[in-house]
Amino acid sequence: MDRQEREDLISAVRHRFALLDPFLTEQTRRIWAAAEASALGLKGTTLVAEASGLSRTTIIKALHEIDEGSLLADRQRQRGGGRKPLSEVDPTLLEDLDRLIDPCTRGDPESPLRWTCKSTYRLAAALQQQGHVISQRTVYRLLNLLGYSLQSNRKAEEGTDHPDRDAQFQFINGQVQRFHRQGQPVISVDTKKKENVGNFSQKGQEWEQQGQPRRTRTHDFRAAGEAKVNPYGVYDLLQNEGWVNVGISHDTAQFAVASIGGWWRKMGRERYPRARELLITADGGGSNGYRTRLWKVELQKLADDLKLIIAVCHFPPGTSKWNKIEHRLFSFISKNWRGRPLDSLATVVNLISQTTTKGGLYVEASLDYARYEKGIKVTEDELAKLHLKKNKFHGEWNYQLIPRN
Repeated sequence: MDRQEREDLISAVRHRFALLDPFLTEQTRRIWAAAEASALGLKGTTLVAEASGLSRTTIIKALHEIDEGSLLADRQRQRGGGRKPLSEVDPTLLEDLDRLIDPCTRGDPESPLRWTCKSTYRLAAALQQQGHVISQRTVYRLLNLLGYSLQSNRKAEEGTDHPDRDAQFQFINGQVQRFHRQGQPVISVDTKKKENVGNFSQKGQEWEQQGQPRRTRTHDFRAAGEAKVNPYGVYDLLQNEGWVNVGISHDTAQFAVASIGGWWRKMGRERYPRARELLITADGGGSNGYRTRLWKVELQKLADDLKLIIAVCHFPPGTSKWNKIEHRLFSFISKNWRGRPLDSLATVVNLISQTTTKGGLYVEASLDYARYEKGIKVTEDELAKLHLKKNKFHGEWNYQLIPRN
């Protein structure tokens, strides 16, 4: 059972306990917990203890009572009887625990746990040093009471926002809507994360015979001659279709524009036979970045070749996650090959092209054997020859390449 399944199970048990608890006595409460633990099987006692706050000792005692057929006692202890909760007996306990968990925001920058892993065992030891009588198990229960849970980091901070960030989003949306109304193509482009080709581990899980996991290398270092691929994606917003050009050379502006040209010849030309313009939404950096001279030079060549006006809108720096291709194409490709070693170039292409969704996503992929040089310099004279028209609103982000013939 993975962590998510475990948390879902504990949540379900906790919900049932909350519904029944007002009607239970002390003894029926532990008998209910024992029944739940028995039904859950292995580790059931631990799971129910976490969900209900009852100790494992209490649940194990109730399991023995059920096995022995012990009858309920005629006399029951009143609710609230017995030993008082530790948080009531020790009034500063919760406050001290809270300060240990998040010392910087709780006004305690000198906390002994500021720079260490805050496990329940370390927290219990730190509280004991402060004079509290407490066990690791009680710390775990009190953390739940305080609203804490084990959580992973989440990538959410985007850095300093550009003052025109939202205005650029609105501009891009307006351009996309205009192109859609006119039946003109709109594509979102980007390079997916580079991947090693070989018997390397991939994140995620796949069904295999029990006890027979797929054996992969213990490290991710490539041997001499082994390939690494750059999947460059083109996502058609109107058709919900994707094209991925799997490159084995460098991720350069030439490669990016060649991938866009490949999409047009393989898919775009057939979908949009009357196209006069093409709108590209792209990140602000990388091989298709707004500062990259070679990107503009290569786009001009593509515009000349296709006889299309190519309009480009870049997302502001630090906002690449808003690019549609990230969550409408790349995320589903990653799900499709999770737990599957990319052991050959054919495997990469096949897994990408077999990616589908309930919403009707269709994907094609191809292998690009061309070699793309790094470090190509673009002169001022070459830039001056571009038929580049900048928009009045942030012309560095929004511009057009107009065919020269």
